[in-house]
Amino acid sequence: MQTIDNGSHAQKTLKACNIIHGQEVFSDTNTLTSKNPANIHDIVAIAPTSAQEDIDQALQAAHAMRKTWKQTPAPIRAQVIGKLGELVSKHKDELAAFMTREMGKTFKESQGEVQEVIDTCHFFQSEGRRLYGQTVPSEMRNKELFTYRRPYGVVAMITPSNFPIAVASWKAIPAILCGNTVVWKTPPEAPGIAYLFTKLWHQAGLPAGVLNLVHGDGQTGQYLMDEVATGRIQKVSFTGSTRVGKIIGEICGRHLQVPSLELGGKNPLIVMEDANLDLALEGAIWGSFGTAGQRCTSTGNIILHKDIADTFTQRFVEKAKNIHIGNPNTDRSVLYGPMIDEHYVNHFMEHFDHAKQDGASLLYGNGRITKDSKPASFTADPDVGYYVWPTIWSDVTINQWIAQNEVFGPAVSLIKVSSIEEAIDVANGTSYGLSSAIYTNSRMHAYTFKENIEAGMSSINNSTTGAEAHLPFGGVKGSGNGTRESGIWVVDAFTQWHAINDELSGKLQLAQMDTEFVQTQTENLHLHELI
Repeated sequence: MQTIDNGSHAQKTLKACNIIHGQEVFSDTNTLTSKNPANIHDIVAIAPTSAQEDIDQALQAAHAMRKTWKQTPAPIRAQVIGKLGELVSKHKDELAAFMTREMGKTFKESQGEVQEVIDTCHFFQSEGRRLYGQTVPSEMRNKELFTYRRPYGVVAMITPSNFPIAVASWKAIPAILCGNTVVWKTPPEAPGIAYLFTKLWHQAGLPAGVLNLVHGDGQTGQYLMDEVATGRIQKVSFTGSTRVGKIIGEICGRHLQVPSLELGGKNPLIVMEDANLDLALEGAIWGSFGTAGQRCTSTGNIILHKDIADTFTQRFVEKAKNIHIGNPNTDRSVLYGPMIDEHYVNHFMEHFDHAKQDGASLLYGNGRITKDSKPASFTADPDVGYYVWPTIWSDVTINQWIAQNEVFGPAVSLIKVSSIEEAIDVANGTSYGLSSAIYTNSRMHAYTFKENIEAGMSSINNSTTGAEAHLPFGGVKGSGNGTRESGIWVVDAFTQWHAINDELSGKLQLAQMDTEFVQTQTENLHLHELI
């Protein structure tokens, strides 16, 4: 594939076109650029900022392919997904290197993200032979009842920059497998990797118009959402902030649609008095600071039993001081690299005043990394990248701003508790409910936790981050609207049930009224005696 040599040409700029009905479209009228966040002088990709006309064309292409793709047998649709998995596997390291360059996660993490795409392909290739309905027994003679899964039609897909192809694969692969066509609005910070991923879809044999790629900013997303009202979009799948998710939910709700919403989190990690502290510290460091804290499942609040709180805190701060931060393009030993984009840095910096105003104490961290203010283990050039310190807050209570709000950066709060019951109350004390974790060697603590925690996903003696491709992914409360991604559960998001009543008797049989119910003896029963 011609465009996938960027790993060996580090300074080459990719022209990331829109792809509409299989054709590459690029308008020079209004463009956006994605910069290497570790070196902002490196322009990774240039892409069009799609206008209403582009959205119209993409929706026309998706609509034109609805019937053809729906009528393509599911096992045949699945063959395309299987071939996609083979191609992504073939180009795994090249895709990972490009992703690291475009959005800043470590090469190992990028490899993991690409592997998640491969895993999702393998899982759903087999699901193409298992899109089961049911045969239902009728209450009448000579009648058959069936249920079938039917695709919605055109799916609008809006994805984030922190997992630019993994989250896209969670949505596009099952949506397309189920017979839908897709218009994908990419994140403005990562159009290049989305373009390469879409090219691989078409190389795998996906017919033109089934997946249509449009790049753009928030206004482009608004153009797409405006089309819900016109009836040109039958399903919306969005991953991003709770604030935007609520707006999308309102738009869809007005038109009797149920979107798939995977939103933010303020994820609790509980460490009980009987925990393996070495293991808990390892999980807490990774959950809090991996990917520079830019995961929706990143640890937000570490809830510490009072008996181990001081020891844990001291060791946690020491480990944070030794975190290796740097340029993941040139140093593969870093724990985390730059923030994805400067606006994420600006948002991160805003949390300091909020935390201090509520009385939280800053144990470690100093905002943006500069040449005059950098951790001992920092090895990059701070003048050309979006780097920030790992940040730890203590003297935090659950009602404070810092404990309630998603920072979306490497910042974590430490909260002391006295019991497992109090720990769970604190963990449940936010408006979010995405991921959660506990470190304990008590089976009873673990049982109490998993029975009472308000979260869509929970780990025992593991981090708040990380999910396997065949488990349901999603949250409760402000972290989602009950829909799930990944595994067999996501099929419910991209299909609707169709009930069939097949009358074979040659006569009209009325449900409930003409049914041969068993007749009971009631001669001696008088209704007034029962009243």
